[in-house]
Amino acid sequence: MHIKISVVIPTYNRLNLLFNCLDALNKQTLPGSDFEVIVVNDGPDKEMIETINYQKDYYNFQLFPRCTAEKKGPAAARNLGWLTASAQLVAFTDDDCLPHAGWLKGFLDHHHSRELAAYSGKTIVPLYPQPTDFALNTSRLSKADFITANCACTKAALFKTGGFDERFAMAWREDSDLEFKLMQANIPIFRNEAAVVVHPVREAAWGVSLKEQCKGIYDVLLFKKYPELYRQKIQRYPIWNYYLIVLLALLSLYALLLGYHRTSKWSVSAMLLLMTCFALKRLQKTSRSAKHITEMLVTSAIIPFLSIYFRIRGVIRYRKLLF
Repeated sequence: MHIKISVVIPTYNRLNLLFNCLDALNKQTLPGSDFEVIVVNDGPDKEMIETINYQKDYYNFQLFPRCTAEKKGPAAARNLGWLTASAQLVAFTDDDCLPHAGWLKGFLDHHHSRELAAYSGKTIVPLYPQPTDFALNTSRLSKADFITANCACTKAALFKTGGFDERFAMAWREDSDLEFKLMQANIPIFRNEAAVVVHPVREAAWGVSLKEQCKGIYDVLLFKKYPELYRQKIQRYPIWNYYLIVLLALLSLYALLLGYHRTSKWSVSAMLLLMTCFALKRLQKTSRSAKHITEMLVTSAIIPFLSIYFRIRGVIRYRKLLF
């Protein structure tokens, strides 16, 4: 049996989503004997191993469960996956994604046995007419140049670049880091519209955008490694509105302590105006339900402070200034 392409899926405590993804892979037009699927849990999980081993006979492809020695994030899980893969071409997707039936065949048909190459597929994010802010942000994945929800790399390319940087301990910027590595190594990244993956928007808790701000630490790491590419492809300009909101808050407090009440009042007014503009911008193409409007108003007042806080933590950790 010759495995033509390996699939690596990192996962953590999401068995229901994972089995939906595996069911989609079971419907591939590529014969099951031509590919293998390596599921890597982010950390030891005996239950996951036992569950997959119990159900793997249901699938028409070879299914291998793996676990990292400790919880280190999806980058580490993907590294363990591709290092143990049998094929010289490795496809990556996530446990909350649903590959189309022709996904793997789409990659193979465009591969032509290149030794050093990477491929970026087409990602579809279905949206309701009036999505939430979280759903709209998720939909930006469909416009990204290179994401680990839908890509493939030769093992030779992964070895040459060192694979995923495991310092990216969350699902954030580790795919951009690999993309930039490939670019700097002059390894071509081919766009492949025939390799399609659907990325549904998951249900999110109220105020999820606050939790997302901790990812800013890894923006600093990516900027430290590739400052020019970061400005070119990730964030062209600094987040001046956040900095201004935080500075106005500090100025207001300082003026109040010194007894300059008029200055404090005007600082608070300017800060609230910027926060309102930020909230209105987030509401521009999103749901107008009372619950969502309330969420946008509240979180827009907190996000600038959280964002700057986590960026400062990133600056301290990685010793690189990022405005």
